[in-house]
Amino acid sequence: MTTAHRTRQNLEVQRGDHTTIRYTVSGPATGPVLALIHGWGCSRNDFDAVTDHLPDTYRVLAIDLAEHGESRSTRDVWTIEEFARDVAAVLEAESVDTAVVAGHSLGGAVAVEAGRQLPDTVSHVVALDALHYLSLFPAQSDEQTEAMKHMFREDFAETVRGLVEGGSPAGTDQALKDTYFEKMVAVRQPAGLRAIEGLVHWDMDAALRETKQPITVFAIRELTDQEAIDRYGERFDITLVDLGSHHFQVESPEGTAQLLAGVVGRE
Repeated sequence: MTTAHRTRQNLEVQRGDHTTIRYTVSGPATGPVLALIHGWGCSRNDFDAVTDHLPDTYRVLAIDLAEHGESRSTRDVWTIEEFARDVAAVLEAESVDTAVVAGHSLGGAVAVEAGRQLPDTVSHVVALDALHYLSLFPAQSDEQTEAMKHMFREDFAETVRGLVEGGSPAGTDQALKDTYFEKMVAVRQPAGLRAIEGLVHWDMDAALRETKQPITVFAIRELTDQEAIDRYGERFDITLVDLGSHHFQVESPEGTAQLLAGVVGRE
């Protein structure tokens, strides 16, 4: 692997008259393609250091979902399926024939949907600390869904703070947690709240039934329940890691790059 700073090209693709998706490309056009999708309230910049630690033979696409980072949208639909179409638009613009798609947190759900929508293009789905949280990803009851939406509507900042705390193992540096909170609480609105609503309405189990690609989940050991492993262990390849908090791709970019390269190298 290389630790040299990669040469990056910042590009955009237009989706109709309502959405402009910004993304970054690095690596040779002929290399194996790895598409990287950030989590809710974050941006493609979360993967800058990871990208620098990946083999320089890889073609890496780091994507800002609509109304995150530099991407902008006036659309009315904020479902996980629609975010996956943002990713599909980038893959199409780059004439990608086959790709490993990796997503962090909400981006893991988007990666699953991208796999469902593009069965002949996406060869493997990777979730970075995503999909195994039973209080968020599997289909929730109407009561649970309304309770989650109510928390965000009533006290958005406090609920975001709770998300950060819930994704932070004991001993996580407070300055790190504050940094994540400040970034996520500043998510562009109303898309930020609508995206959360889209996630809690997403039926992951239904999506998984129609997603045929292998799925690898890299999950923070201290934040992973045995119940989740028991429920999804036969559907996911769940690998427990000790690389930091829920945002481990930011805290441990070299370790994250090694995990991703291990998947791409098997394709």
